[in-house]
Amino acid sequence: MDIKEEFPILEKRNIVYLDNAATTQKPPCVIEAASRYYKENNANPLRGLYQLSIDATDEYENSRQEVAEFIGAADKSEIIFTRNATESLNLVAYSYGRSFLDQGDEVITTIAEHHSNMIPWQQACKARGAKLTYLYCEKDGTLTPDMLEKIISDKTKIVAVTQVSNVFGRENDIKGFAEVAHRHGAILVADGAQSVPHMPVNVQDLDCDFLAFSGHKMYAPMGIGVLYGKKDLLEKMPPFLFGGEMIEYVTTEGATWAELPHKFEAGTVNVGGAVGLREAIHFINRFGWDTIMKREEDLTAYAMDKMKDYPYVHILGSADPAKHHGIITFTVEGVHPHDCAAIFDEHDVAIRAGHHCAQPLLKYLGTLSTVRASMAFYNDRNDIDRFFEALTSIRKEMGLDG
Repeated sequence: MDIKEEFPILEKRNIVYLDNAATTQKPPCVIEAASRYYKENNANPLRGLYQLSIDATDEYENSRQEVAEFIGAADKSEIIFTRNATESLNLVAYSYGRSFLDQGDEVITTIAEHHSNMIPWQQACKARGAKLTYLYCEKDGTLTPDMLEKIISDKTKIVAVTQVSNVFGRENDIKGFAEVAHRHGAILVADGAQSVPHMPVNVQDLDCDFLAFSGHKMYAPMGIGVLYGKKDLLEKMPPFLFGGEMIEYVTTEGATWAELPHKFEAGTVNVGGAVGLREAIHFINRFGWDTIMKREEDLTAYAMDKMKDYPYVHILGSADPAKHHGIITFTVEGVHPHDCAAIFDEHDVAIRAGHHCAQPLLKYLGTLSTVRASMAFYNDRNDIDRFFEALTSIRKEMGLDG
């Protein structure tokens, strides 16, 4: 079966869509599931005692249960619905970081992080008088637990690291990082935005303390994200936002908080998004990780092999396609990435150009901007061929040789 048939936008727009690390397209089953909720079960959940509200609550909590099962959480109360991975990481940095960091404590993150797993820790450390330390990767993106072991200390309270880099596409050994962090009395926060959509992730096996990811990068609607946290840690943390639904009891002098997970989900929640995320999980499970990963690995290897014919194209990271997980970030000699993006667009090829929300990493690598092609399993070799047709014309259109 042609998987593209599951994504009408790809036929309607006749576009080669290679910006999947930013967001994925949505299959009709996901769109229809969210729409069906609004058509048939829409009410404010968790509050009303009438049947429609009860049905809305069931839709929301059933979605939470399926997310918990999808990532191997021990209990559905460990699943907090947010807007996206960015909000999830901010929640941890604000609620846990500003509560448990003290003057002189240390947070370690890596130079390869997305800004969403860097700026929140910068702000938490500034607020609490803690020190932020960066773990620097090798130029090919290599980060290892042994490298963490060399800089961690007993003052380290938090280690924050991405599971898969949105620039290199390289997978980090989260389980190994967690072991090092825990041995030194620190917690491990994992950014799963680029991993959860592309590979099986089991939080109990990884033993990470927190994991953040977004629905929109895994075929679900925009505006729904997830924070997983170990129950004992979440119970110690104060709420991130205050208002309706996250309370147990309110007086004019103060308030007490609802039990997990609701103390972190203030106000009216995004039930339609949660239902869409649940259907996206069904969609992924229907094809299975073996199929998804094999297709993405094949496309990455195919593309990187063809790149060898372009001596003026330089790939960031490893030369091994298996270490890229569908993400190929590169530069074209003599051509600004924004010009590359414009020419790709003229050929109906959608790629990303810029700093990819990783400015400190690109500065460390000696560049300010790059081009990124990122694949999902609905892409095929024809997409890659069209990508290279556009790439071939770039230097010519810019008046350069080659």
